[in-house]
Amino acid sequence: EVQLQASGGGSVQAGGSLRLSCVASGLTVDDDAIGWFRQAPGKEREGVSCISSSDGTTFYDDSVKGRFTISSDNAKNTVYLQMDSLKPEDTAVYYCATLLDCLPEYGLGRWSVEDWGQGTLVTVSS
Repeated sequence: EVQLQASGGGSVQAGGSLRLSCVASGLTVDDDAIGWFRQAPGKEREGVSCISSSDGTTFYDDSVKGRFTISSDNAKNTVYLQMDSLKPEDTAVYYCATLLDCLPEYGLGRWSVEDWGQGTLVTVSS
């Protein structure tokens, strides 16, 4: 059974940083593509970033490019999302998910999700 445990959310001021973790069980992150999504109040869930550890492919939505960094630690079976220069518009519940693949040319959409993890709340105040 695939399980994804997201953590690391919290409340920060604009310009601050947080690192989210997604611990996986029932799969190995170096064999699977993992993505991060977020859902702000009243908005649809959107793709933020993904990684395919097997070949090092990464993708970032334009809204976070240059500020967020996705990485994986195969020994810990964990994928991280380092979020720097946070903005109030980054406020959302963040979810990790296993993906069919991480394909930058197609972006990151909910169509690619195989399994969802639980969310972790990120709140950025101005």
